[in-house]
Parts: sequence; structure tokens; C-alpha cells
Amino acid sequence: MHSFLYLQWIPFPAHVTYTWFTMILLAVISFVATRRMDIYPNKVQNVMEVVIGALDNLLIETMGPHGKTYFPLIATLGLFILTSNLIGLIPGFESPTSNLNTTVSMALCVFFMTHIVGVKIHGAKYLKQFMGPVWWLTPLMMPIEIVSHLSRPLSLSVRLFGNIQGGHIVLAVLFILVPLLVPLPILILKIFISIIQTLVFVLLSMMYIAGAMEEHH
Repeated sequence: MHSFLYLQWIPFPAHVTYTWFTMILLAVISFVATRRMDIYPNKVQNVMEVVIGALDNLLIETMGPHGKTYFPLIATLGLFILTSNLIGLIPGFESPTSNLNTTVSMALCVFFMTHIVGVKIHGAKYLKQFMGPVWWLTPLMMPIEIVSHLSRPLSLSVRLFGNIQGGHIVLAVLFILVPLLVPLPILILKIFISIIQTLVFVLLSMMYIAGAMEEHH
């Protein structure tokens, strides 16, 4: 079943359509918030400053001052995921993050960025972390390390997808069975889950990149 914004003649899957809708929505909000910047901000500017400031503080606490280089990536992921999660709460809309293709694509971006950062900072020495502390442990440690790193995008993508999709299913069932007051607490809980899952995704992303930046012993 397609939501009312997804028309049959659109030659793209629903999650792609809603991904573009989310990006356009964020672009419009950003334009409105920044077109008349003032020391006494309007409502939109004030909200955006609070959100960006919170992400900036979280990044500095997690990655340190050197992590500021990666703020555009982290802020983009955070804003996109949060907006995508909340869009699905509007009747007739669908969250892009309720589709595994969307969450996997974001997780792969974080995965490749992690190792690009590691190689850029440490060079060939970055590969030593996969070999263990001593050479004779390499046959044992290398498969463990490789599986550990490959599990990261799987964990990021499935966790976000499962929580958002599962919440939508529960909310839809409750609206069908009890369409008045009972779904309201679930709706509030769903908003809370949307925020928490955004924080979990960006926090783990920052930890992975910060780990690649550190010197391994």
C-alpha cells in the first residue's frame, strides 16, 4: 500500500521519492532559517540554532576539537535521519528510514568514511590494528577484526530500520483497532524513539570515526 504522496506514475520506489522530499524540505527550512540572520533570531532560526548547537556539542564531547572536520557529515546524517523518522508520524507519509535501502546506504557512507579517515591519518600503519598486538596472533585476530568492522554497517542499518519500521506497524495497527485516544501515548513514544534512534546512529558514527583517528597500540 502506497501513501497518498506516492503516485503510481512516479518511476522511483517510494523510499527514493520520500528521500528527495526530505532533502527538499530540509533545504527549504535551511533557506528560511538563514536568509535573514539576526542576533535576535526568529522561530525557525532559533530552532535550527538549538539543533545545530546540540549536534556540535555532542560531536566535541565525543570526538574532541579535531572532530570538527567531520561536523558536516554528522550534522547532515542527524538532520536527515531525524526528519525522516518524524515524517512517518504524519498520516499518509512514509519514513525513508523505514526502508532498509536508505539505512544501509547511510551506514555504508559511515563505514567507508571511517576507514578513509584511518588511512588518511595513519597511512599503512592503520592496517596494523587488524593484525593484533603480536605477530603470532595475526591468524586469529585478523578474521575477528574484519568481522567486527563489517558488522558495524549491519548494526547501524538494521537497528534504525527495525525500530522505525516496527514503530510504524504498531502505530498503524493501533489506529485501526482503537482510532481515538489509545494511540496517543504510542505516538508520543514514537517521537521519543525517533529522537533516540537519531542520537544512537550519529553517536556510533562519531565513535567509529574517532576510533579510526586514534593511534592504535
